[in-house]
Amino acid sequence: MTAQLLFYKQAVPVSKEQHGSLCIDTKKDFSFTNNINSVPLTAVEFPNAARDFVIVFAGKETLMPAVLLGVQQDKNLYVDNSGTWTGRYIPAFIRRYPFVFSSSQDGKTFTLCIDQDFPGFNKKGKGERLFNDEGDQTEYLGKMLEFLREYQIQFQRTKVFCTKLKELDLLESMQAHFTLPTGNQISLTGFYVVNRERLKAVEGEKLAELAKTDELELIYLHLQSLNNFQIMLEKTGEKPPKH
Repeated sequence: MTAQLLFYKQAVPVSKEQHGSLCIDTKKDFSFTNNINSVPLTAVEFPNAARDFVIVFAGKETLMPAVLLGVQQDKNLYVDNSGTWTGRYIPAFIRRYPFVFSSSQDGKTFTLCIDQDFPGFNKKGKGERLFNDEGDQTEYLGKMLEFLREYQIQFQRTKVFCTKLKELDLLESMQAHFTLPTGNQISLTGFYVVNRERLKAVEGEKLAELAKTDELELIYLHLQSLNNFQIMLEKTGEKPPKH
């Protein structure tokens, strides 16, 4: 697994000067996710994501939860050839596209940006405008801005959760090994999972704190989601992983 901006290619600040006459085609085409095998996840998404996906932890400088979308680096198993999403839940990281926040160096100021390479950009009136004829934000742009603000709040809360997992030393490195139908071997590396034995050894007071903040529930949702390896493999005809 690799940490990157994934499908964002040329994010630029949203402005009425540059985007005043543009429309965003909002039809549900998820083809832009074809070549990824994981996306970041916020903690609030665990209950919905755990039904479909394997939830792991990944990252170097900043450890964050992620959902696995495939066993190969460049193949998403949850989008079909027509660009239709086939899972029951769509991660917020994907739903916010083509918008994204860029932050100042001190992390205190955020600027709404949009991917200039988004194929849904058009001047034909297809979809939603970002600004009206007076140059004011449209209701659509306002909703997207609020969605990203909430995403950023949840992102920060999730960082706190991950910091606590590291402080309690609950995470261990994991590798999953698969045998392709062709007989070739493939390995999925670079991610972490909660070690059940270490979790059982957490002292009562700290365990109670995890329960009080609902973080213990998040841990169990993560552990339960590991059973979804089988669901993911059924989409490829792979054999179960050895880990």
